[in-house]
Amino acid sequence: MKKPLKILVIRLSSMGDVIYTTPVVRCLKLQLPGAEVHFLTKPLFKYIYEGNPYVDKLLLLHKNLSETIQEIKAEKYDYLIDLHNNLRTSIIKIKTGIPASIYKKQPLQKWLFLKWRINLISKKHLVERYLETVAFLGIKNDGQPINYYLKQPYQLPDLLPVSHQNKFVVFVIGATHFTKRMPNEKVARICREINLPIVLLGGKDVQANGEEIASFTGKKIYNACGIITLDQSVFLLSQAEKVIGFDTGLTHIAEAFDRPIASIWGSTAPELVGVWPYQAKKAEVVGVDLYCRPCSKFGFEKCPLGHFKCMHEIPDAQLINFANNTQ
Repeated sequence: MKKPLKILVIRLSSMGDVIYTTPVVRCLKLQLPGAEVHFLTKPLFKYIYEGNPYVDKLLLLHKNLSETIQEIKAEKYDYLIDLHNNLRTSIIKIKTGIPASIYKKQPLQKWLFLKWRINLISKKHLVERYLETVAFLGIKNDGQPINYYLKQPYQLPDLLPVSHQNKFVVFVIGATHFTKRMPNEKVARICREINLPIVLLGGKDVQANGEEIASFTGKKIYNACGIITLDQSVFLLSQAEKVIGFDTGLTHIAEAFDRPIASIWGSTAPELVGVWPYQAKKAEVVGVDLYCRPCSKFGFEKCPLGHFKCMHEIPDAQLINFANNTQ
């Protein structure tokens, strides 16, 4: 009888990239009889795989890379699936000598697109490109969404005021870089026209933004930014009637719950990073065509040209109609 495989999948960061690895892990576990599947990431992103039934063991990157390498060697893996492909994972592959399959990042194609608008980037979603790394094992795309498993059975009355416990729209206002976020006054203007109560989600870094937006709109908005945990925020995503959000991990996680999503793109663009709502039945990608967009894969702290048209020129009506459409 053939010995079941033992496989390590690696993606160290960031939130969105790690969440999009979950179909790879699921397909490996379900399609390889008896396979033992482990996952390695940074401690900051362990919450994405905690409680995931398709992972047999979660490894966390040590500050000292040699400790991680020793831990990997001790497990005696048959294959290493490198979905990050950076210097650290290259060192891990060299030092462990484990047969590896590597995700191809397409840096030249992305540079050509950003610099000269020559688009030779793969049209496949990031999940599909991740899955190509395990095709040699006979793994097929199962066509299912990403996975996220809530850590506790939360209740709406514990997290929201009475006015927001029935039906509500979530607006994810957090994002790492300024040029991924819509100006506060524009968010407030859109929120004023949305019929349902609104819950703002994000971390402490945008808590003040949420307070300013809420001050423009009154009791219609509940600012949960920086107040509740990330896991509680995900629970609210799972209960929302609609989700509006920027190119950020929390918006992507909403795809695990089949919520109608309006995904807003400013200085970045889906075709550059290969990410848009994956297997979501009701989703809109929102952005405007400009000669200067996209200007970055990750975003900037300010618009390089000073006008920030990529956010200012997004029609308010598109997002208002998305939120108010009951069909």
